Amino acid sequence: MASNETMTAGIHLPQAGPAASGESMRRSAVLAEELGFADVWVSDHLVVPTGVPYPPSAYVFEPFTALTWVAASTNRVGLGTTVLVLPMRNPLVVAKSVASIDQLSGGRFILGTAAGWLEAEFDALGVPFDERGPRTDEAIEILRRCWTDDHITAEFPVHGARFASIRCKPQPARSVPLWIGGHADVALERAMRVGDGWHGAFLTPEQTARRVAVLRERRPEPSFAISMRTRWDPLEDDRDLILAEIDHYRSVGVTHLVPEPRQRTMDAYLRSIEATAELLRVAGVSMVAS
Repeated sequence: MASNETMTAGIHLPQAGPAASGESMRRSAVLAEELGFADVWVSDHLVVPTGVPYPPSAYVFEPFTALTWVAASTNRVGLGTTVLVLPMRNPLVVAKSVASIDQLSGGRFILGTAAGWLEAEFDALGVPFDERGPRTDEAIEILRRCWTDDHITAEFPVHGARFASIRCKPQPARSVPLWIGGHADVALERAMRVGDGWHGAFLTPEQTARRVAVLRERRPEPSFAISMRTRWDPLEDDRDLILAEIDHYRSVGVTHLVPEPRQRTMDAYLRSIEATAELLRVAGVSMVAS
């Protein structure tokens, strides 16, 4: 199952917790671009109930706002969501937000998205948790239509939406990559059916291997990304173990990595980004997509 594809890498920004601020996100994104990372990433939680074991912090900057902020200070680096919980939002608002950021940034947005898992968050937003699968599928259809069609007339029953010659401008100047997150079979099926890639999180290489095998049965094309978010932090973790795990991910077919430093101050977070870039180069990760 070894992959011959070039492996690239992004980095998660300090968007949540004690290290999070506008300045830390800006400096991290600029540093990531200077170091050659392919992209920078932010997470998504609109509300967090008290006492849950994850996410570790309720202090999370809104992802579209955060990416717009760092886009203004960078020129090349991609801008990704890991992952946007699509069924919690009105898909027209998402379509407009993504298209606007993609246009303003010169075509750099990667929409990583998934159906979500935190039921209390759905309850707080008044969105039926048991409808999240159908809502995700229909929302993706709405996004695609808004980004490519004009004067749209269509019915979207899950959202209770009726389009009568609807226009949603601006549209992206290119096809925005849509990476589907989630580890369950239904998420893999969605990725194979409508995605431009699959974006997993925190799985071991062994756990990843089975999913990659399933995905590549139907999506063997090199342009279909296999991405994995990790918790590596070279300031705290054994660097040889990180290097071994990078090689293991590569061997099972992962083509893109998104390490997430665990540092709690801006200066330490920046040092971790630098150390991560050094390790990725040692591991032969090309960082920027060719």
